[in-house]
Amino acid sequence: MAEAHRLHSNDNAPAAFDEPRLIVDTGVAARVGHIAEPVLADLGYRLVRVRISAAAGCTVQVMAERPDGSMSVDDCEAVSRALSPVLDVADPIERAYRLEISSPGIDRPLVRKSDFDRYAGHWVRIEMEVPVDGRKRFRGQLTGTQDELARVHRDDAAEGEPADVLLPISDMSDAKLVLTDELVTQAMRRGKAIEREARQARREQRREERQHRHRPHRPADTGGE
Repeated sequence: MAEAHRLHSNDNAPAAFDEPRLIVDTGVAARVGHIAEPVLADLGYRLVRVRISAAAGCTVQVMAERPDGSMSVDDCEAVSRALSPVLDVADPIERAYRLEISSPGIDRPLVRKSDFDRYAGHWVRIEMEVPVDGRKRFRGQLTGTQDELARVHRDDAAEGEPADVLLPISDMSDAKLVLTDELVTQAMRRGKAIEREARQARREQRREERQHRHRPHRPADTGGE
């Protein structure tokens, strides 16, 4: 039987700003990511994944986030304003496209080691670039990491197969959370907490502005009698 694990993200997991991605994009998406990553870093965001699809002719989706995992509508607009002209100059795609900046979403991709630690206890689907024991697809519950390996308790292990596996993160082509009630509930709690913090920050800013306006003016001391 699988060891019990908490069904919420570990907000104390490390989330270093410069932590590298272990699961990276390929092809044209990699070229876009190479251009986008330093622009995002200058603004205080991290690149998650780049997806290119045939939606609306051609759509380039850049998923980004703050190091704490948050990403608001205002954040997306700020990234779009900064990144659009840079991509126009670099021109990594040889046809017209629509740029879309988004958060990673609730059932988000996992790309950094800290992602696998933060979402320990949640369910995940993993596609391996390099097979493990002859398998490329795994589904199960994340139970943490060991060095740069993800520990997964499989829910589809056949009789005689190991239920607990260690999967090299850098050998994955894709890893994504499975949408569950627990994951949705956790995302809602996190969103409300972020909104409370933002409201508190706005209140403190307004209080400081009022104090500054009402601070009595003191004439400069000229040193005379």
